[in-house]
Amino acid sequence: MKRRELLQAAAVAAPAGLAGVAGMAGAVGPAAAAVPPKTLRVAFDFAETGFDPPRVGDQSSIRVIAHIFETLLTYDPLARPAVLVPQTAAALPEISADFKRFVFTLKPGILFADDSVFQGRPRELVAADYVYTYKRFYDPAIRTEHLYLLENEKILGLSELRAAALKNRTPFPYDVEVPGLRALDRYRLEFVLAAPSPRFAQVLAGWQFGAVAREVVEAYVQDPQAHPVGTGPFRLAQWRRASRIVLERNPRFREQVFHTVGAAPELQPLAAQLAGVRAPRIDRVEIDIIEESQPRWLAFLNGEHDVLTVPRDLGALAMPGGQVAPFLARQGITAEQQVNGVAHTFINQEDPIVGGLQPARVALRRALVLAFSNAEELRLVLNDQGLPAQSMLPPGTYGHDPALRSEMSSSSPARARALLDLFGYVDRNGDGWREQPDGSPLLLRIAFTPDRRARASSEIWLKRLKAVGLRVEFEFAPFGELIRRSLAGQVMMWGFIWSGNVDGDFFLGLAYGPNSGQSNDARFRLPAFDRLYERQRALPNGPERLALMQQANRLMLAYVPYIAHYHPLMTELRRPHISGPLRHPFNGDWYRWIDVAPRSPA
Repeated sequence: MKRRELLQAAAVAAPAGLAGVAGMAGAVGPAAAAVPPKTLRVAFDFAETGFDPPRVGDQSSIRVIAHIFETLLTYDPLARPAVLVPQTAAALPEISADFKRFVFTLKPGILFADDSVFQGRPRELVAADYVYTYKRFYDPAIRTEHLYLLENEKILGLSELRAAALKNRTPFPYDVEVPGLRALDRYRLEFVLAAPSPRFAQVLAGWQFGAVAREVVEAYVQDPQAHPVGTGPFRLAQWRRASRIVLERNPRFREQVFHTVGAAPELQPLAAQLAGVRAPRIDRVEIDIIEESQPRWLAFLNGEHDVLTVPRDLGALAMPGGQVAPFLARQGITAEQQVNGVAHTFINQEDPIVGGLQPARVALRRALVLAFSNAEELRLVLNDQGLPAQSMLPPGTYGHDPALRSEMSSSSPARARALLDLFGYVDRNGDGWREQPDGSPLLLRIAFTPDRRARASSEIWLKRLKAVGLRVEFEFAPFGELIRRSLAGQVMMWGFIWSGNVDGDFFLGLAYGPNSGQSNDARFRLPAFDRLYERQRALPNGPERLALMQQANRLMLAYVPYIAHYHPLMTELRRPHISGPLRHPFNGDWYRWIDVAPRSPA
């Protein structure tokens, strides 16, 4: 569940203890020094927050975290649609017939990356590490927006443990055993839930839940964001905040040979190429933070980076007519594309002007949908690098209805004006702007990050709302500040992109009342919706569940806590010396199977 592209300005700093390891890959002796490390060079478009999983939710941090920490399960890199497979677990879990008990068995011999905390001794991953990892999300001392993912699963005893710590204002009791989460022995881990959850295993494949070692977290409690130590194929070698991140091969990483349970037909040649390959195939990943699209694009053209996620405002230049531009193709540059996620605007339901379930407020939100034009935004801002959204459920996600057509893609200023007139949003004082039905001023406030693409979208909002007589002001602030304010309920309207989940439950959960203040940025609360949401969660996949999901989706469309704009088309350009699978719809560790061949001379 890749959350939000977060921008945080911070001082340049390097993690303590990393200065001596930066750049060590391939530098173990005179002979090895002659062979340069295989290095993948990439750029991220937003600054990272840090690398402690519970505390972050931005794309840049997530991508780094996914290569350092490992979850019990992951997704087959080449299977389409997505197929859940073991990662640190030896196999898929044992699941009780009522979907309330899940037992995982770990592969023995998996080791954490070296750290001075371990005093030179190998540190094996054990079941107790996962118990500690999950409990951290319940610790009131850790501010996290991901707690709801576990609380919604009703793991027996954990929410009560958190509630007691909050009530008594005492430290979270990590050593107190609860019936819902136990290490049965060194390698076996048991979950017991209060209610059936047929897709609980999918939750545990989320990037947030990679195993951490308790002694590491406690040793670096003053700055946990700077000291990620996991079992993954890479470790953090260098970090200059908001500037540069370097990952290097983890020497303790186990032997992992590529395997697919069944590659999609179009990916069969790639599966054949990867047969017998060990991870990771490269020694080093160098990541530059370049926020503006033009410099990032030029850096790729100049050969400074090997892979580029095409900036959406430059999509027509890189991929005219959906094909790689000739000047790129002549260099052997190829492209991969996929549609994933949803760009949206949430509307704060606790706001006294736009929120609430009263018919007039619902009419105002519907009028905003009709006034705006997703098609215009896609054309002018995204260069058609996306698909118009009909709802918050993206293509490729279980529960998405390809036949659905809604007002989200049916711009009509005339209908917006008629709806506003009908519910009393009229200009009473002759100043050219509509007032609220009670005559009080009506001023909309929409937040944006201060980047070029966001400013272009704000210009469309301004023009479109002015055309129907609605006055609007814009607030521009860094992503991190807007995240903090939105979690506190202090933003009227703001939008970003949600992506990276295989099941529509996640996107419906954005409107689930108990998720308010976490993923439910709109702070929407509707008992009828909550009941539908809870019922579909308890059912296995099939027609009955799909029917409930569609009913819940229609309630979201009717009450408009979210305006769904488009489903982004992500385009990855790669230079000819790069091979292997790049972007996966739901896995965050993109670099595990990438290879870098020696570059041809210019």
